[in-house]
Amino acid sequence: MLRRHFLKLLSLTAASVSLGSLALPTPVQAAETIKVGILHSLSGTMAISETALKETALMTIEEINSQGGVLGKKLEPVIVDPASNWPLFAEKARQLLSKDKVDVVFGCWTSVSRKSVLPVFKELNGLLFYPVQYEGEELEKNVFYTGAAPNQQAIPAVEYLMSEDGGSATRFVLLGTDYVYPRTTNKILRAFLTSKGIGEADIMEEYTPFGHGDYQTIIAKIKKFASEGKKTAVISTINGDSNVPFYKELGNAGLKATDVPVVAFSVGEEELRGVDTKPLVGHLASWNYFMSLKNPVNDQFTKMYKDWAVKNKLPAADKVVTNDPMEATYIGLHLWKQAVEKAKSTEVDKVIPAMAGQSLKAPSGFEIKMDEKNHHLHKPVFIGEVKGDGQFNVVWKTPGPVRAAPWSPYIPGNEKKSDSPSQ
Repeated sequence: MLRRHFLKLLSLTAASVSLGSLALPTPVQAAETIKVGILHSLSGTMAISETALKETALMTIEEINSQGGVLGKKLEPVIVDPASNWPLFAEKARQLLSKDKVDVVFGCWTSVSRKSVLPVFKELNGLLFYPVQYEGEELEKNVFYTGAAPNQQAIPAVEYLMSEDGGSATRFVLLGTDYVYPRTTNKILRAFLTSKGIGEADIMEEYTPFGHGDYQTIIAKIKKFASEGKKTAVISTINGDSNVPFYKELGNAGLKATDVPVVAFSVGEEELRGVDTKPLVGHLASWNYFMSLKNPVNDQFTKMYKDWAVKNKLPAADKVVTNDPMEATYIGLHLWKQAVEKAKSTEVDKVIPAMAGQSLKAPSGFEIKMDEKNHHLHKPVFIGEVKGDGQFNVVWKTPGPVRAAPWSPYIPGNEKKSDSPSQ
């Protein structure tokens, strides 16, 4: 009798284990998608520039999913809005990595936002793709930089302005928003200009806060500086929505490109959408991509974004434009996809080495490659003149892609720094 009770008890226990196991979710269900974080300001002073990067990321994710996804899984975007609030960038980055468990993040615009999130990505071993030109002086294991280093944008632009084709400028106004990118870039440019024989008296340096809206006084100072006998050019590292009042005041003051050319490093097609560009014809921008470039890959890229805008009912969908950081976002997502497929894993420590040497034919018209060592892209450089329709006419370009130099040779001590990312 004891034996019969014991066997019955075993039978009931086995049944309950079987039923319990049926109720548990299988591990496969939890990993049906690969989560991709999108960390861009959709409100605040930087929304004018960053919103389009969120849309580009979503468009590219949809394109990749339509082609079968990555490792047979669909990409699932996870969008957060750090609202142009630099400390909030760090909080949102931690949320994406710790709570949402994303495998990669595409995001940030300003260097102060990137500097804010770096400790989080290092602590949690996350992976960030940063799509905007920046000041260099940084090389991190957990970041891939798909925008330009100074030798891929700022230095070529100033060399052009000093050339006969660029107007033979010998006086320079370094005008920027007051944060790390403009100040460090201008430190590099001041050292470069000095090395070319430009005296301190021929360099004027001015900064304004984020969101600054009144440029009358500064434009008046620029006009006075330019009236002192030498050919003057303005190097603008103004960021965000302050570009709209700056360019409006430039037009109001009648400061034409033939008199004092302005070359911008943070103004592209998207920022000019809110400005009457007719008074700005001839002013310049230096980038690694312009929407006006004519080649089959760019034709496909611009059409894809226009179709995306209409389908998703974006504001003024019939007038959307593409620009350099949008192209850098698109490139970054595709190179990450290729690296994941090479590594056969989304694990950060496997994807990082797989990124070395990844390449693709980009909308710029060139074969773009991720450097084997320094986490930066080899990119072409273009200088464009503003046209009346808000597009750019390319007036100068490099023969091919330029290898990034994240440590500028114009800052003492950089010659001793490694060209491989810090661990």
